[in-house]
Amino acid sequence: MNLLFCSAASNGAEWRAALARAFPAARVHACTLSADDAAQAPPQDIDYALLWKPRPQLLQRLGPVKAVFNLGAGIDALAGLDSLPGGVPVVRIEDAGMAEQMSEYVVHAVLREYREFDAYADAQRAGAWRPRERQDKRAFGVGILGIGVLGTAVAAALRPFGFPIAAWSRTRKDLAGVDSYAGTGELAAFLGRCRVLVCMLPLTRETRGLLDRRALSKLPAGAHVVNVARGGLIVDDDLLALLDEGRLGAATLDVFRDEPLAASHAFWHHPRITVTPHISAVTLVEPSVAQIAAKIARLEAGLPITGIVDRKRDY
Repeated sequence: MNLLFCSAASNGAEWRAALARAFPAARVHACTLSADDAAQAPPQDIDYALLWKPRPQLLQRLGPVKAVFNLGAGIDALAGLDSLPGGVPVVRIEDAGMAEQMSEYVVHAVLREYREFDAYADAQRAGAWRPRERQDKRAFGVGILGIGVLGTAVAAALRPFGFPIAAWSRTRKDLAGVDSYAGTGELAAFLGRCRVLVCMLPLTRETRGLLDRRALSKLPAGAHVVNVARGGLIVDDDLLALLDEGRLGAATLDVFRDEPLAASHAFWHHPRITVTPHISAVTLVEPSVAQIAAKIARLEAGLPITGIVDRKRDY
């Protein structure tokens, strides 16, 4: 078996070592992302391609493969995907340790907002003793925009705290303790009950720029926006304007349209924005390689697998 590994991440050596352990009989061809490498065609006898943010030329020059594995949850990292033959399955990483990390991050952000720890931090800097009246939890709705594998895990992690939880997705979901909204016709009603909005949608043609001024204005006054999905979901200038106007209360942002976030970007210095460097849920190498190995074994045996991307919907 021949595998092609190509990643823009800095931990390529760790991936290659894990792949060698998981596939001792396979040949693992590693490519870089240099300009010289982009001009070279990958080997034509590749069985499976394992990729993270490859150059578009790589997919265009990739020979017949049995499947392409995207080394992350979001396939927006696969530039040039349309050049692949339609019959080649594209497979994304499912969870592999990301659900726990994402749940930790979101629970922290929600509790920080609910218990108003940012206000207490401001009071500390001012040297002021300012106890605040507790918020009514029954009126503190948490909304999850996108309720796939990771969104479902986040909803389960939040449920023990007793917040009213709602979720919005393309199709209606049936989850215990979660009010389900579906389709564009129910988006405004969903947003209207989100004291904290947690963005977990994939970035697709339909979702890019979804959270513009019009959509964000549907949130309750003072709402907190948490984005752990993709930066392209939100229109940056619209978010900043609504924060400056006091229409929105705060934002916790882990993902951005361009990463790393430019030092000159207004997000860094806004008093009501918390920035983290895309760490809400990092891809863990060992669990991911184990998942890939299990799926390849099933594919080789002619068995179905989960995680195949619907390329018409980009997720």
